Amino acid sequence: QVHLVGSGGGSVQAGGSLRLSCAVSGNSFGNGCMGWVRQPPGKEREGVAAIDADDSTTYSDSVRGRFTISQDHSKKNLYLQMNDLKPEDTATYYCAAFCVGTRAAVKKAQFEYWGQGILVTVAS
Repeated sequence: QVHLVGSGGGSVQAGGSLRLSCAVSGNSFGNGCMGWVRQPPGKEREGVAAIDADDSTTYSDSVRGRFTISQDHSKKNLYLQMNDLKPEDTATYYCAAFCVGTRAAVKKAQFEYWGQGILVTVAS
């Protein structure tokens, strides 16, 4: 079992930055593959970024170059630094754990464990 608690959402103007955090407990980091998924209002969940145990990363096309996923193994935390935010980044964000490959995780938003939603609102 993996338990995830996310934090750090809020409202920001376009062009601004936010940092999401996720505290992990239980079988920390599961199989080592973790990530972030978001669900824009009225739309389906989409993978944003994923990171593997060796810190290799994958990003969706829509956030690559603006978002950075990272993890702190000692503190058992997962992070998502979001820069140059756009109104289309408005969504509920979820940290997630236990994926089989970062590319598949981002492409299909496939994870086994999920944290609670974190609302991010970007005003134009």
